[in-house]
Amino acid sequence: MKEWPLWEIFIRSKQGLSHKHVGSLHAADAQMAIENARDVYCRRNEGVSIWVVESVHITASTEDTEAFFDPSNDKVYRHPTFYDLPEAVKHM
Repeated sequence: MKEWPLWEIFIRSKQGLSHKHVGSLHAADAQMAIENARDVYCRRNEGVSIWVVESVHITASTEDTEAFFDPSNDKVYRHPTFYDLPEAVKHM
């Protein structure tokens, strides 16, 4: 028997602006994955949108984390601490 593919599940909550990864599940196809995700991850009406992505289509960085992200550390002007905020700006 062939095993069903693994799907990654992303839910956007009622208060959320973006989808967040909530877990994984096995399903025969995308429609079944959406229905199963609804049943498993939205039992209490938490979500307003569901995305499912077959796990084989996700690629992650595998390099040494520090070396991989090092080029951004050379550009201090990209960091918010590089800029001085005026006294009038509160809660930033």
